[in-house]
Amino acid sequence: MLRKTYSGLFAVIGAASFLALAVSQTAYAQDAQRVRVRGAIEGLKGDTLVVKTREGSDQTIALKSGWKVGGIKNASVEDITLGDFVGVASAAKADGGDGALEVLIFPAAMKGTGEGSRPWDLQPNSTMTNATVAKAVKAVDGHTITLTYEGKEKTISIADKTPIVTFAPAGKDDLKPGARVIVMGEKAADGSVSAAQVIVGTNGIVPPM
Repeated sequence: MLRKTYSGLFAVIGAASFLALAVSQTAYAQDAQRVRVRGAIEGLKGDTLVVKTREGSDQTIALKSGWKVGGIKNASVEDITLGDFVGVASAAKADGGDGALEVLIFPAAMKGTGEGSRPWDLQPNSTMTNATVAKAVKAVDGHTITLTYEGKEKTISIADKTPIVTFAPAGKDDLKPGARVIVMGEKAADGSVSAAQVIVGTNGIVPPM
């Protein structure tokens, strides 16, 4: 279980909380829609970020006043134990049950943030479940965890090569060309996108969310 005290953890909480809350939001403003931009940084000039999206297009993002940066770093399945709060993107497996596409381990201070299970756009028909680990066992091919949230229960298998990450300190200096990011933003009626936070993979990591 992650028991480390991260340097600069409280600086991370703001951006991390934004990501978790964005996951939990289902109501959108009438004049804007929530969007997730995933890709590699093309450039950053002032408060304007350009991202080469995973779809191959360039997306310009206007960063709002006081915008923040949060980081993502690698973790491992051995870091997940009873009582941890995690965000798991998963999809139905051909042989039944749900298989994890990625696992995000939240810092203890963020336990309960965005709790619930909802549709996600990591891949078609995927879901995101923010929940507490009630059971964690080693399986023949990876691990299996049972999650509890809002009085419900969900069991998800985690294959050996599933990306597992947690939050880490990061700053504007980490937003270099080529760095991989996920940006939770708002798309206005005119097509422009704005955001208050940028989540960047540290040390070359691709944020798997």
